[in-house]
Amino acid sequence: MTTLVQQMERRAQQIDRMQSEFIKLTQFATELQMYIGLKEIEKTTSQAAKYITDLESANHFNERNLDVNISSALTLILQDVKSFGEINIKITPSTLRLKAERKEQAQYLVPIFPGIDKIKPSLMKRLTITDNIKSLNIWACFVLSDGNFIMFDYNKNRLLLFSIEGLFMREVVSFSEIPLDACLVRNDTVAVALGSSNQTALVNIEQNKITKMIKLLQDCDAVASDGQTLVISGMVKSTKVNLNDMSHTILEGVRASRIAIFKENIYGTIYYENKVFCYTSTGEPLWTFQHHGINLPQGLTLDANGFVYIASRGNNNIVVVSPDGKTSKTILSEADGIKNPYAIDINRESGMMIVSIEIRKNSDSAVVYKI
Repeated sequence: MTTLVQQMERRAQQIDRMQSEFIKLTQFATELQMYIGLKEIEKTTSQAAKYITDLESANHFNERNLDVNISSALTLILQDVKSFGEINIKITPSTLRLKAERKEQAQYLVPIFPGIDKIKPSLMKRLTITDNIKSLNIWACFVLSDGNFIMFDYNKNRLLLFSIEGLFMREVVSFSEIPLDACLVRNDTVAVALGSSNQTALVNIEQNKITKMIKLLQDCDAVASDGQTLVISGMVKSTKVNLNDMSHTILEGVRASRIAIFKENIYGTIYYENKVFCYTSTGEPLWTFQHHGINLPQGLTLDANGFVYIASRGNNNIVVVSPDGKTSKTILSEADGIKNPYAIDINRESGMMIVSIEIRKNSDSAVVYKI
């Protein structure tokens, strides 16, 4: 009996640990980490459930009541009494009610996402490039919270604002340095990576001015933000900037030509290696993906479900990679008007995707899709 109690106590401690781990998973883990963690929890809970079921099947939970009948002949103990009485063990069925969950139910804790085959973007509009803009070389573009669009024009080192209808509104700011990438930080703030100057600028798009310059000890080739953190990458290493206190963390193993952030994980492309990769927020590799359908990958972005969208410039495709980095699908091609795509972005709240395309020699535009 003592052994059984000790075993049950150990199982209880194990359950307490799993509950604590589950709470941490729901607070901090990505979907992929959540899935892997829950598979381990499911395995452990299944073993515990089997242990409890086996105990019940073996009647270990049956109650054992001891009844003692005292002999009335105790006064004759020295004569002919051979016992003090009788001990009867009565076994009654256990009142314990076990509710063993089905094995599959652990999976329901993980959000169920639509399959990659169901991703089918629908065309909404194409931005209007007026004659006064002339040539436009779009290296970055993204959707603002109000539905307007920001374009980074590499030809003239400037940020341009377009309306929700796709019409040019104004120039936001221009640079004397040579910018290489830009991203949305918050509703009115944009970060611009200034390449070999080892600087990244924070721009207020409402005030049309640079509000801060972040200086690093590396090239600033690409930039991505989730509103709390800014990741600036180069082809040697990357730096993570905490936007609350502006502290820096070096990510030695993370190198990329273009990057994105989703649920704290860092995603990137290396165009000359035809690679797409995923790292944790601390720079630990999670997966790397290569496929013949991805050729000279440039910009990338993620939707609300964690699917990775790649601008595959070398073969005029937009390719989607699954959240686990194992499968891919081409969702747009040259037949859809995709030519030399470079920049891509998705507003995860509205589901609007914008992609830069070449409309004539040395001049780009952008098309907007609903996903």
